[in-house]
Amino acid sequence: QVQLIESGGGLVQAGGSLRLSCAASGRTFSTLAMGWFRQAPGKEREFVATINWSGGKTYYTDSVKDRFTISRDNVKNTVYLQMNSLKPEDTAVYYCNTESTQHRVPWGQGTQVTVSS
Repeated sequence: QVQLIESGGGLVQAGGSLRLSCAASGRTFSTLAMGWFRQAPGKEREFVATINWSGGKTYYTDSVKDRFTISRDNVKNTVYLQMNSLKPEDTAVYYCNTESTQHRVPWGQGTQVTVSS
């Protein structure tokens, strides 16, 4: 059974940092581009960042550029999101999944990030 387990969220003050992890089990994702997504209360899930299979290319939504860094460890089958200079508008449940909808697997539970002002 394929599972994506996100962790590392929490409550942090504005300007703080968190590092999220996404551990995959049940299959390897080492050949696939992976992404982080988030869903704020009352809003649709949105794209945050993506990383290609080797980790050599990354892409970010404008609102997190220069603050967030996506990375991956294919040996551990894990994807990370380093979040710095957090803002209240970053408050959301964060999820990981494949970048491509074609290879998308069931969404995990996500990890809650709450940024206080």
